[in-house]
Amino acid sequence: MSQQRLFDSLTTLFATHSVVFWHDVDGEFASAVDTLQLEGVQLVRLDDAPVLRVKLDMEGAPEQRWLIYSVKPEPEPTKDWLLDVRMRSKSFRADSTSILLEDLGLTTQGLRQHLKERAKFLRAKDRVDRLKRMVLPADGAPDLDRKMLAVLTRADQPELFSILQRLYGGVVVDGVADLSATPKAWQDIAANDLTPAFWELVQLQLGYLAANPSLRDLLLRILVTDFCRSLQGDAPPQLAHFVLPDRTLAANASVFVGRWRSDIAQFANYNALAQAVANELDLVSLLSGQSAEQLVECMTFEDVELRMVQELKKRIVAGGGANMDVVRALMARRRDGHWANPLLASANERTRALAACYDALTAAADFFSLKSSHAAGFSFADAGTAFAQYRDELFRFDQLYRHFHTAADAVEPTGWAVLHELRETIEGVYSGWFIPHLSTAWSKVVEGPQGLLKHWKLPEVTPQQAFYERKVLPLFEGGVKRVFVVISDAFRYEVAQELVQHTNSKSRFKASLNGMLGVLPSYTALGMAALLPHKSLAYKESANLDVLADGHSVATLDQRHEHLKAFGGIAIKAEDLMGLGKEKGRELVRDQQLIYIYHDRIDMTGDKQASETKTFEAAAQTVQELANLLGFIINGLNGSAVLVTADHGFMYQESALGESDKSTLDDKPAGTLKAKKRYLIGRDLGATAKAWSGNTEVTAGTTLEGSVDFWVPKGASRFHFAGGARFVHGSAMPQEIVVPVITVRVSDAENAKTKYVSVSLLGAVNKVVTNTQRFEFIQTDAVTDRVLARSVVVSLRDGSDNDKPISNLQSITFDSTSQLLDERKRSVLLTVLAGAHDPHKYYDLVMRDAVSNVEVLRLPVKVDLAFGNDF
Repeated sequence: MSQQRLFDSLTTLFATHSVVFWHDVDGEFASAVDTLQLEGVQLVRLDDAPVLRVKLDMEGAPEQRWLIYSVKPEPEPTKDWLLDVRMRSKSFRADSTSILLEDLGLTTQGLRQHLKERAKFLRAKDRVDRLKRMVLPADGAPDLDRKMLAVLTRADQPELFSILQRLYGGVVVDGVADLSATPKAWQDIAANDLTPAFWELVQLQLGYLAANPSLRDLLLRILVTDFCRSLQGDAPPQLAHFVLPDRTLAANASVFVGRWRSDIAQFANYNALAQAVANELDLVSLLSGQSAEQLVECMTFEDVELRMVQELKKRIVAGGGANMDVVRALMARRRDGHWANPLLASANERTRALAACYDALTAAADFFSLKSSHAAGFSFADAGTAFAQYRDELFRFDQLYRHFHTAADAVEPTGWAVLHELRETIEGVYSGWFIPHLSTAWSKVVEGPQGLLKHWKLPEVTPQQAFYERKVLPLFEGGVKRVFVVISDAFRYEVAQELVQHTNSKSRFKASLNGMLGVLPSYTALGMAALLPHKSLAYKESANLDVLADGHSVATLDQRHEHLKAFGGIAIKAEDLMGLGKEKGRELVRDQQLIYIYHDRIDMTGDKQASETKTFEAAAQTVQELANLLGFIINGLNGSAVLVTADHGFMYQESALGESDKSTLDDKPAGTLKAKKRYLIGRDLGATAKAWSGNTEVTAGTTLEGSVDFWVPKGASRFHFAGGARFVHGSAMPQEIVVPVITVRVSDAENAKTKYVSVSLLGAVNKVVTNTQRFEFIQTDAVTDRVLARSVVVSLRDGSDNDKPISNLQSITFDSTSQLLDERKRSVLLTVLAGAHDPHKYYDLVMRDAVSNVEVLRLPVKVDLAFGNDF
């Protein structure tokens, strides 16, 4: 201690005490004490003066301040002549250990020897400085050792779990764990003689005791214990010797591993270490005898997730859509776990792939369930019934087929073959059952003297060429001053339904979906013209066979822009409008009544052979791009009424087409003016048994003199495959001619606001008496467009200790759309941290939103594990 520090410390003591005893046993400051020059303080060297004389002098000068210095130890009370003085005085120590006690703020003098034993650690000033920030005055030797371990490992908290995370993180390099490596922090622990303290702490909290303890062995035991504790039924005998023996303390292993998995900062380290342990255990072979029900709660190893995906895939294929409730419940639980949680899907490629596996399995289960409800195929009383059934339900076949392939494609980069069999099965049902059966049933209401082709209109269904008259004008008549019309090329009805769901999940946005009867042939030039305001449509015989609206060519954006000027409107590309930004965008539309916005993602992608396989990817992009566009129009441009529609839909299948998919024409008929994969246009084409035929005066409302004949392939066949064949449009299948119309309005009414589902605890669970406690919750309202699903994290916490968790953390997603309360129940198993929990104190069952961390539920509970252990 420096001279100045001695002076400052003693001055501070004399501010409150008139007598200070200083026993400098090692005589470190025997020469320095005379030079202190403490004002108003009388120095007495007790070893050089009779004790009785010192006592009399002190009693004779009660106002004097005295520094009593000795190089001998403090005498025993029975032999201390100055005991009465000492009782009302203050003791001062200036040795290094005493200084440390003072610097650390410790009040227990019994720690002096312990600090001497930790001299190696305490030599480094930076370590002492970090230790100071953790130490509490009443800390004992175990507390100090634990906090020294935290300093050496740079743990976030001075607790075993954080220390272990840091130690094990030290053996992971570039995402690969080397279980034989010695982390730098462990070398530091050993160099500072803290290895025994570490193993004592591990034994105390986890019950781990081994003749030759090691970090590697400890990790295997922790992870295997967590796996076996969560397994339903008997664990594989090959793992029994790894399970921590103390059942109560073994629960701590599960709590630790659960928190480790929940720590985003340690996500990658945990995954690498768990995989390394699984490889060492040859876990894959041990899982072969475990069912999905046995494994459903096991989140320890990724191999379990892969096993679950395999098992559930087999059930979906074998079940063919029947009894999928159990499969869906198992998938829901796994999605809330660690390895396939969609909220963690951005963490790494494998998590994204596993989340996509469950997306694919969910779509497949729903697809087969839908098929099972139509096992007899399809039969329609008339075209109106057929149109309505596709619009209201059957579009789901196309949507689920798309969802499955989109998800399965996201798995492909991993090289996993787990979905290959399911791909073939889905393809067989879609291309070999759904499309043929739908084509057959649809043909019966399209063909014949009373068929749809003869009149091409349906009761209460807007024909596409009447779009402006029946959809746009009523908005103006209702008081809307400005209408935005978004036209997305090849925006199929089922994709539009997905956009409506997305839109209605936003507050203030109210979207509704209906279907129009598209023009035939269902291709861009005719569909785009039909959507414009017009009194007449007609074909112009030219090289491009342009379609005229009110005598004007409207094939290009500029031509449509000129045409719309007469109606107080403009035409613009979606990307150009978005690129203007809010201020310039408002300036552009300020004086306009009608804004036609053109978007092209699906057709631009699918109509090229090189990119047609990315059609479904383009559909997903379209939903996001149109959602962003709607947000910009409504929030940026103050749009209050928006219509979203399309020129036509499309047909698409993943599998390559064969000759049987062709509707072969021996020769193009005389009079053909344009020939494409799904339509021929010309004059005086006549009729053929190989195709559906008609005239655009009937199917598009073109003028008598401006009409053309057409042939389109029956069902899903193509005239030819040139330029790609998987993505097509032009003919009369529902996927092509059920044209979506989305009406988006803005409302500040309560029913236009979104909210998350509410959740309540079932039963009166007010006491936890076992290490593992099940809590059951009820989703009080069904998920709808306006009532949104919610993912939450549930745990037990100590509200009096900064909400410190005393259990593991479990995720649950409440996303049921069922109207039945029993189908909206979800439960979790919480494992309570072993240790001393005050049975008279209230802890909290806490539920927080998994995304925002907002508290959803907090209920008081008591924790009395001793009570449970008695029984």
